Amino acid sequence: MIFAITVHEVAHGWVAMKLGDRTAQMLGRLTLNPIKHIDPFGTIVVPALLFMAGGFMFGWAKPVPVTYQNLRKPKSDMAWVAIAGPASNLVMAILWAVEAKIGLAIYSSGIAIGELMIFMGIAGVIVNLMLMTLNLLPLPPLDGGRILTSLLPGPLAWKVSRIEPYGFFILMVLLYFGILGQLIWPLISTCISIISVVFGVPQQLFFIALNDLS
Repeated sequence: MIFAITVHEVAHGWVAMKLGDRTAQMLGRLTLNPIKHIDPFGTIVVPALLFMAGGFMFGWAKPVPVTYQNLRKPKSDMAWVAIAGPASNLVMAILWAVEAKIGLAIYSSGIAIGELMIFMGIAGVIVNLMLMTLNLLPLPPLDGGRILTSLLPGPLAWKVSRIEPYGFFILMVLLYFGILGQLIWPLISTCISIISVVFGVPQQLFFIALNDLS
């Protein structure tokens, strides 16, 4: 979870820097030190409350600052900055799948630590896929919302961006009524199926891990 959130935020800042905005770099946010990315409410309070409530658990880090005007092509570049976070989670999910595959090979040769590697890898895949799919929802201030506003014509993009102050509350309502899981589960399930086939990790192991995580 720490890697997933931290790398996600650093990816935003790194792509922004490559596209002309060094705000995150100047503020010391291009670091893998998780302390620099902790949001007291989103990283600690919300996940803790959801965990105690026994429901779907998620959270977020302190957003990496991006100065829109510093980007070379602000409107289109913002889409690349936004997509960098979910893309980093996809890359990490693939790397964790590789670890699970290696763990399977080690475990099949009779070495017990392979089992730990399998379930660490599977948990890493699931956490990163959850963060990726959640952030791809076309709801400001999520990454998907920023991608959407970057692609829409100016007047329509402005109207969508006005939703941002209410985005968190909309997300909470979707979560409370069980709609959030229904929205993101099809993509998570599809990604798990593809990873299972490509890396030869039995799909049932993912569902065992999902039950443990829940």
